[in-house]
Amino acid sequence: LYIVNYFVPSTLIYKMVFGAFYVSCFTFTSYVNWKLNEERYNVFLNALEAKIQHNEATERGKALLRLSRTDPLTGLENRRAIDEKLRDYWNDWQKVGTSFGAILIDVDFFKKFNDCYGHQEGDRCLIHVANALSDMIKQYNGSIGRYGGEEFIVLARMEKKEQILDIAEAICSTVENLALTHELRRDGVSIVTVSVGAAFTRTQTGAKLEKIIHEADRALYLAKAGGRNCARLFDPTDPQSSDESENIAALLKIAIGQNLVSLVYQPIQDVKSDRVEAVEALMRLKMLDGTSVPPSLFIPVAERTGAILELGRWAIRTVCAELLADDHVRVVSVNVSPIQLKTPGFATSVATILGETGVAGSRLAFEITEGLEMEMHSDILRCISDLKLLGIKIWLDDFGTGFAGLSWLRLIDFDTVKIDRSFLHDCSSPSGKAMLQDIITLVRNRGHKILVEGVETDEQMALMREFGIDKIQGFHVGRPAPAVSFQAKRAMRKRPFAVLKSA
Repeated sequence: LYIVNYFVPSTLIYKMVFGAFYVSCFTFTSYVNWKLNEERYNVFLNALEAKIQHNEATERGKALLRLSRTDPLTGLENRRAIDEKLRDYWNDWQKVGTSFGAILIDVDFFKKFNDCYGHQEGDRCLIHVANALSDMIKQYNGSIGRYGGEEFIVLARMEKKEQILDIAEAICSTVENLALTHELRRDGVSIVTVSVGAAFTRTQTGAKLEKIIHEADRALYLAKAGGRNCARLFDPTDPQSSDESENIAALLKIAIGQNLVSLVYQPIQDVKSDRVEAVEALMRLKMLDGTSVPPSLFIPVAERTGAILELGRWAIRTVCAELLADDHVRVVSVNVSPIQLKTPGFATSVATILGETGVAGSRLAFEITEGLEMEMHSDILRCISDLKLLGIKIWLDDFGTGFAGLSWLRLIDFDTVKIDRSFLHDCSSPSGKAMLQDIITLVRNRGHKILVEGVETDEQMALMREFGIDKIQGFHVGRPAPAVSFQAKRAMRKRPFAVLKSA
C-alpha cells in the first residue's frame, strides 16, 4: 500500500441538443492523494461523470427553456413568454398602480404578400419587421413578441394613455421606413405597412388581464376597418369600441332564433319607364325590448365577430322565400360583405339556396360596397366569377366614396354601378354638378349601367333625366318597407311596376 500524488485534468466533449457542441473543463486545483485501489478510482470516475452529466443537463435545460420562450423565425419572445410578462405587468398595476399599455400589430395584406412574392420572402419580411420594431421599442423600455402569424405585440409601462398612442404611431412609421431601408418596394409604392391597435390600463379595465388584450384587439379591428396603415387607441366612448358593441355581438348570436332580425325593401325605379324594376333588401335589427339598432352599429360588429356569415345566408334565403316567390318582382339586390366573398363555399351555399327555393339566379343582385376595405386576392375574384356563373348580377355600391373603386371596375365586370348619394346632394353647385357628370361619364364609358342613390326631390329627378341615368333609388321613389307592406302597396296600383311612394 502506498500513496501517489495525481493531478487530474479532464476535458470531455459532449454532444448537446440540436447538434451543438460544448467543452466542459474540470480542473482540480490541488493535488489529490489516492490509494491505488480500483474501487476508489471507480468511485472518483463515477462522481466525475455524474458532475458532467448534471452540468450538461443544466445547460440543456437552459437551452430548452430559451427555445420554449423564443419564436424560431424572428428570435422575439413567443406568445407564451409575452403572456407571462403581461401577467407580471398586470400584477404590478393591480398592486402598486404602475400603468402600462398593450399594442397589437398586424402586417397588412400579408396573405397577399405571400401570394405575390412567396413564403420565403414573406418570412424575410416578418424578420425585418421584427428586427426594426425590436430596435425601436428599446427606447421606450418596452417588450415585444410575436403573437402568432403576422401579428406582434408590444408591452410598455407608461403614465399617460397618450404615450401609448405615440408608440403605436411610431410603429407605423418605422415599418414604412423599413420598406425603404430593405428595398421592399415595387414601382415606388410601399408594400409593407401595419395596422396597430392599442389599449391602456384604466379603472374600468376590470380585474381580468385578458381585458386589455381584448380592447387592443378591438382597436386593431377599427384600424383595419379605417383603411389600415394606421394606429387606433381603444376609446370606451366610441360606439364601435364600447361595451355596447359587445352587447350587440351577444344580441346577434340570438337574433335569428328570436326573430330580432328582419328585412325591409326599398324600390329601385327605371328612369325611362318610371317603373320599379328592382328592390334592395335592407337588414334591420331590434333589441329584446323592441328598440331598433342602427345598421351603422350592428353591421360592423357582425363583420368583426363573423356573425355576418349566418346573417347573410339568412338574408338570401329570406329574400328568395319572401319576395322572389312573387313573379312581379324582377330583381332583388342584397348587400354582401367581403368577408362572405372570402369565405370558402359561399357561392356553393348560394347555389344550394337557389336550388331549394326554385329561384333563378338572374333575379338576384349582390351589392359589393366600395367603401369597405377589400383585399384584391384571388379568393374574392374567383367567388364573384362563380356567382356570375349562377346568373347573379354583381353591383358596385357607394361608388366614389372609397379608394378601390377604379381598381374594381378594371377587375370585375359589374352589371350596375351605384353612385353614392353624397355626389347628388353636392350637385346644387356648378362644381358639384360637374363632378357628378364626370363620374357618370367615367362609369358609362366602361359600359356599366348607372344607379344613383338618394334621389329625394323633383329637381333631383329632373337632373337624373337630364344626365340619362338608368335607375334611381331614394325617398322620391319610395321608403323601405316590409315585404307585406310592399306587396300590398303594389297590389293597389294598376301597373305592377309603378313607382311606390310612401304615404
